[in-house]
Amino acid sequence: MSDVKQQVLEELRKIEKEENVRILYACESGSRAWGFPSKDSDYDVRFLYVRPVDWYLSIFEKRDVIERPISEMLDINGWDLRKALNLFRKSNPPLLEWLQSPIVYMENHAIAEQIRWISPFTFSPKSCMFHYLHMAKGNYREYLQGDQVKIKKYFYVLRPILACEWIEKHNTMPPIEFDRLVDAVVPRGSELKTIIDGLIIHKKAGDEMDYEPRINPINEYLEAKIEYYERMASGMKTSGEGQEQRLDDLFRSVLKEVWEEVK
Repeated sequence: MSDVKQQVLEELRKIEKEENVRILYACESGSRAWGFPSKDSDYDVRFLYVRPVDWYLSIFEKRDVIERPISEMLDINGWDLRKALNLFRKSNPPLLEWLQSPIVYMENHAIAEQIRWISPFTFSPKSCMFHYLHMAKGNYREYLQGDQVKIKKYFYVLRPILACEWIEKHNTMPPIEFDRLVDAVVPRGSELKTIIDGLIIHKKAGDEMDYEPRINPINEYLEAKIEYYERMASGMKTSGEGQEQRLDDLFRSVLKEVWEEVK
């Protein structure tokens, strides 16, 4: 077990004790999960947890997130399961991504599989496409407009646009790994694929990717796709609704299972 993973597990157990919660699932998100971390990339740990039953039986609104920035290299945040399932009902892409992260630190396998099983029923192509499109537009506008751009920011616009292409093609949640998205969506042998593959190699090698001249073929591709998906997404039908009873049943069964184990 790596030193970092051991540190993550120690912090998660510490949170369980200090907050009186049970962590159901904890994974890596961000560039490490996407498959293109830099040598100095931090660790973005995200987790789902439940509190004792009495905590939910209250007339008061309570804080349903736990945030623990531990150090410059380690950032840990978690969502209460009730919050998570409410976001699930709205087809929340970050949560759907967490559940397919290739780097898992903790997992109650039976419960995680129940949540994964229900995820296709809550998936809304329209909601997810709007999420990724908003992300792409914001990052493009902020980082890639000038003649000189911060090269590594191309990943933060390419990934959501490729996710939109995946949704259009497969009508399912796109994979979290950037390599898989590129291989599935960008035509082999194309100029765009060659350029992106080169960027991935440099990023993984930890090369300096600061301000450099903009890469016109990527910018042209991104601008065309942003315009296209703005038109397309608005005409998509909403789906993934009507799962309230399933989500309620799942929430209750998890509470019973987790806290009966503790007795």
